[in-house]
Amino acid sequence: MALPKIEDARSLSDEELASEIIEGKKKLLELRMLQATGRLEKSHEFKHTRHRIAQLLTVERERQLATSVEEASSSEP
Repeated sequence: MALPKIEDARSLSDEELASEIIEGKKKLLELRMLQATGRLEKSHEFKHTRHRIAQLLTVERERQLATSVEEASSSEP
């Protein structure tokens, strides 16, 4: 299974982005629980999930910085 592309994350709306981050964190918690109970079969899912969360958080931060730059440039006289 290939790692997801960041272009997929960039195409999401702000609400979808936030919900995907929450879902990713929930999945990571479930994976930890499976590992603790010894029922985890696909250990590579940790890497994929962490990678996806990092992509989503990166896109979210890029958007925050872009809006702050726009606000700063529009408030200058």
